[in-house]
Amino acid sequence: MADTPDFDLDDILGVLNPFIENHAEGSKEREAFKLAQAALLYIRDNKKEDDFAKYYKTFSNTSFTVEVSHEFATREEADKWLASGKAEDAERVKIAGKGFMVVRLPGRLTFMVAPLPEELETDEWKEDSE
Repeated sequence: MADTPDFDLDDILGVLNPFIENHAEGSKEREAFKLAQAALLYIRDNKKEDDFAKYYKTFSNTSFTVEVSHEFATREEADKWLASGKAEDAERVKIAGKGFMVVRLPGRLTFMVAPLPEELETDEWKEDSE
């Protein structure tokens, strides 16, 4: 599959067979392996291997990133943007270098402190967690 070296769908389908055969007919485990095998066959038969490879690459990525949609130098700038009606619930922003999330409260949107991954590595956050 594209972008995924050593990923041979037919090989993986075959690897599942012993697991299926080693579980009792009708067991949850056997049915789960059969379902996994059917899902892989569906991907192969519908020529979705490249799409699945991209999904799997994202799914198996262990690095944690947060997409920041806007950066503001001051809280005043951020508040103006929030009041403009362009903000969406759960949108992540950076205000004066700090992470925030837009949250919907009854009747309004506001900012909630939501540190970004790089902030969590600073002494400020490490000390707070101890």
